[in-house]
Amino acid sequence: MGPAAAAHMPLAAITADDLAAAGADGGAAAGLHSALRRALDARGGDGPAAVWGELSRTVLRPSVPFAVHRMLYYGCYAGFPSATPPAWTPDPEEAVLTNVGRVLEARGREFLGEKYKDPITTFGNFYKFSVENPEAYWKMVFEEMGITFSVEPSCILRENDAYPGGEWLPGAVLNAAANCLTAKPGRNSNDVAIVWRDEGKDSEPLNFVTLEELRKKVCLVANALDALNLAKGSAIAIDMPMNVNAVVIYLAIVLAGYVVVSIADSFAAPAISMRLKISEAKAIFTQDYILRDDKELPLYSRVVEAEAPMAIVIPVRGSMPIKGLRADDLSWEDFLGRIDYTKADNYTAVEQPAYAFTNVLFSSGTTGEPKAIPWTHLTPLKSAADGWCHMDIRRGDVVAWPTNLGWMMGPWLVYASLLNGASMALYNGSPNSSGFAKFVQDAKVTMLGLVPSIARSWKSTDCTAGFDWSTIRCFSSSGEASIVDDYLWLMGRACYKPVIEYCGGTEIGGGFVAGSLLQPQALSAFSTPAMGCNLFILDNNVNPLPQDSVGTGELALDPTFLGASTTLLNADHHEVYFSGMPEWNGKVLRRHGDEFERTAEGYYRAHGRADDTMNLGGIKVSSIEIERICNRVNDAILETAAIGVPPLGGGPEQLTIAVVFKDQSSQVEDLNQLKLAFNTALKKLNPLFKVSSVVVVPSLPRTASNKVMRRVLRKEFTQQSKHSKI
Repeated sequence: MGPAAAAHMPLAAITADDLAAAGADGGAAAGLHSALRRALDARGGDGPAAVWGELSRTVLRPSVPFAVHRMLYYGCYAGFPSATPPAWTPDPEEAVLTNVGRVLEARGREFLGEKYKDPITTFGNFYKFSVENPEAYWKMVFEEMGITFSVEPSCILRENDAYPGGEWLPGAVLNAAANCLTAKPGRNSNDVAIVWRDEGKDSEPLNFVTLEELRKKVCLVANALDALNLAKGSAIAIDMPMNVNAVVIYLAIVLAGYVVVSIADSFAAPAISMRLKISEAKAIFTQDYILRDDKELPLYSRVVEAEAPMAIVIPVRGSMPIKGLRADDLSWEDFLGRIDYTKADNYTAVEQPAYAFTNVLFSSGTTGEPKAIPWTHLTPLKSAADGWCHMDIRRGDVVAWPTNLGWMMGPWLVYASLLNGASMALYNGSPNSSGFAKFVQDAKVTMLGLVPSIARSWKSTDCTAGFDWSTIRCFSSSGEASIVDDYLWLMGRACYKPVIEYCGGTEIGGGFVAGSLLQPQALSAFSTPAMGCNLFILDNNVNPLPQDSVGTGELALDPTFLGASTTLLNADHHEVYFSGMPEWNGKVLRRHGDEFERTAEGYYRAHGRADDTMNLGGIKVSSIEIERICNRVNDAILETAAIGVPPLGGGPEQLTIAVVFKDQSSQVEDLNQLKLAFNTALKKLNPLFKVSSVVVVPSLPRTASNKVMRRVLRKEFTQQSKHSKI
């Protein structure tokens, strides 16, 4: 019996020979088998989760072949009645040290009365408290994060017809950037705010920026911004990689009362131009080049091609002069040279009403013009609060998340780190490399965020091998649906620390559903709605299912949501998010557009956009649900996309599976067998589902924010693409 067949054997049936066949050498296989028997003897009576916890904590080191990890995980849960078995379970002693655990230990009875028992068993009650008692919950969170107001709000939330769900922090005046630049409780100005390293300098010491150094850099740029004589509230774009300069510029724009326009550094000139025009940006910060693998990728030239307004251009190679600037453009040196250096280290923050704009971000815009979504001074509080509660970002932590200021996770990283007294870890290079893996080790990262495709790349190339990630306390994942085996592998790189799945949107500044270090975490699943957020699953008649009931459907949000958008620059906000939505308790629910499932165990699973569904034999099913199964059929598969394709003569949709192989040279002749394997596997989902064709593609089309564009594939396959079909 080979390792693939043995992967789902019950744990008790696994032999030393099975472990050897999975890659453990002879002596190691015997030792692993003995450890397996000891775990079964010690914890077998406590259930499979207890056995898995014992094995993952004491036996499965990163050096053990992943096939062994996989065999033992599936062996633990062979015959398990749920599709969401826990891959990680909280430890009571560690739970009381988390942000939420610490607060509950101190104030649990104040908040919950006699319902309070301990942080783990009472977490669900605390979540309900956050929704039902926003005044007490958010006041506590702001105190924990050390948020300061120049004018205190009259209350946390009040009814106001001008704001869906109510008006947050009425009367408050603050500056989100200024709050990032002050020492948090238990921290001081000499603590590290940013740790960073350039690609190609992986053997050199890390670089550090203290909070005081960051404050001075931000004040310098804020003073220089004022020297441009732009009206306060003007939009100023940033089109740069996420490095120290980009973070400084971002904070300076907000500190000085201007509005950041976020543009991803991967965009071509037309996309840059569109965003500049929508936002009416008056200036743009950029670099001459982006360095990747010693290659100079042009950036300033794209900005020029986009016919951008005045550009401030930073030379990527330090003090080297930039040639060919347009007449109205400024070099970084000339921009900074306009200020009075006797006052450069200080700047009085422009304090603003809570709903004043700080940042314009854009949806990915795969079909037509992207939505321009303004963030206010409230939105950073939502981002940071999610980090405080769900990722447990604490004072002194080190937080890494490969991203860019053009996407919401860039600003999220700034605020979730600095407002919680943690350090940002920035790597100026590709995250799909051993250099990044070493940076995570050297920077002693405690929370590592990513999108699933990065984990898939790490697993495929094994570029993390040999690096010590034991300082990681949790991972977090956002952006697209994850794959169980990929994240089982990922957890194993850090001695089985949990993955906090996180789903939200640019328009809400954070998540609506997530995980928690106080709850068991299942792979590719969410364990709780985000704190302070009430969510609903709609039935086929667009009515909310009873709360806490099992079901699948389009997801909708209670509009009482701190930090959520209330306007769009280039679209009707009400039409986009509220038109045609049902009411609940007198409030119109807010549209999100994702298809979600709530399981019998209380987990949530994402099934992609509501329009990424198909009708197979009269049964509505999401693409992701099918893809989860197909991705596991053969180890040669990197990823799949499930597409419902209407036949040329009309009739029910036919299921086509697009396959990307790890080895691009995989032979087409193997696809007959693969299609048979897909159909066999899908029978467990529904015996009526049948794969009509399998198409080999070199890669899946994606948006710039990494979401699979199934519409592109559907259109291509419908038009009888030239790919080989079986």
